[in-house]
Amino acid sequence: MRPWSAEQLARAAGAQLIDAPPAAGGPERVVIDSRQAGAGALFAGLRGRGVDGGRFARQALGDGAWGTLTTAEYAAEAREVGRGVVLAADDPLAALQRLATAWRRELGADVIGVTGSTGKTSTKDLLLAVLGRRRRTIASRANYNTEIGVPLEILSAPIGTEVLVLEMAMRGSGQIAELAAIAEPGVAVIVSIGPAHLELLGTIEAVAAAKAELIAALPPGGTAVVPAGEALLRPHRREDVSIITFGKGGDVQLGWSSDGRVEIVLGQERISLEVDFTQAHLRQNLLAAVAAARAIGVLAEGRIELSLSAGRGQRVALPDEVTLIDDCYNANPVSMRAALEDLAALAGREHRRRVAVLGDMLELGPGELEFHRDAGRQAAAAGVDVLLTVGPLAAAISESFDGEVHRAVDAREAAGLLGELLRPGDVVLVKGSRGVGLELICRALGAPNGA
Repeated sequence: MRPWSAEQLARAAGAQLIDAPPAAGGPERVVIDSRQAGAGALFAGLRGRGVDGGRFARQALGDGAWGTLTTAEYAAEAREVGRGVVLAADDPLAALQRLATAWRRELGADVIGVTGSTGKTSTKDLLLAVLGRRRRTIASRANYNTEIGVPLEILSAPIGTEVLVLEMAMRGSGQIAELAAIAEPGVAVIVSIGPAHLELLGTIEAVAAAKAELIAALPPGGTAVVPAGEALLRPHRREDVSIITFGKGGDVQLGWSSDGRVEIVLGQERISLEVDFTQAHLRQNLLAAVAAARAIGVLAEGRIELSLSAGRGQRVALPDEVTLIDDCYNANPVSMRAALEDLAALAGREHRRRVAVLGDMLELGPGELEFHRDAGRQAAAAGVDVLLTVGPLAAAISESFDGEVHRAVDAREAAGLLGELLRPGDVVLVKGSRGVGLELICRALGAPNGA
């Protein structure tokens, strides 16, 4: 941010301007953590489950923040500091969201919303790689994909931003619609539909309907990028929206591929790209990214240098020629299958031993144990040599796995066991839901992990 005055910002947020220094310019950034509220920052004090962030508004101004946005109660306290801009709103989060929408319109950037049961983060990373060389692009950081994170990402974009790539997460119905109302995307990318969040949504059809809220939010003439042949999304297609399908039999599909290059077919066009990754699921997600880029007038070309977000399948070289596949950020049945296939492909090329550290997959509802047993069958099909399960649900993975098995109650115990199990030259996959905390294992192995 920057250009808006305090008065303009207050109007955009629907907030009351309580106090402002004469001719105060706009803030450089917006933060919700008072510890980050130094010079140039607008501190938004949001209500939390246990603590109201507004309590720290006075401290934020004392630390030199540009201003604060809180409820009237805490705005009155902040005003006593006698410096900085003081804004008040009945609901500071709603005000933050309104401010983000206004800033998105001020930027006039193309907005691409990305969601999916699995693969949305890597597709967002791929879109940044495809677009970043051609257009000034801002893409969501880490887990900034919620009703708080999305507005913060929009507000982090400077004047001159040409494309916003915004990841959108959800656990229940209505949440994608809320994020899309804030971001107003012109392109919707639904990477995949799978059995995630069934605990709240109940059925795979309900998952598809929740993801399809992104299509419903598009303006007439917008573009939806969806997997080819995904029947669950057919009821949610719109006549006034362009549909681009990707994958086998779709509008955008793989031609030939090698270790370092891929050919992609876009209708009558063929493009050859140099890539630095071999994973099959990433090449599939690249199709979605290329389709979305084409929808805003950018034809992918040249070398695609992918930088994956932390914990999303990075390959890390460890001592004794051990290779870690750090996929610890999250897991569901679809992403677990893809990760095991990646393990098999990487280890198989060099005939290396395959070690899988698999944690609980959470929020799967009544069928959770069968989903875990199925993961055991997938591990066997992937030729896993050693299986280490982490957590009570993951223990069911071993029930359908006929091989060397070890079980750990939690990540700390697993980290200790794994140190004894690994041999030089092994390829080890670490994969599980975020609530299991498997990043502890990756750090114990010596991998830098910010997940």
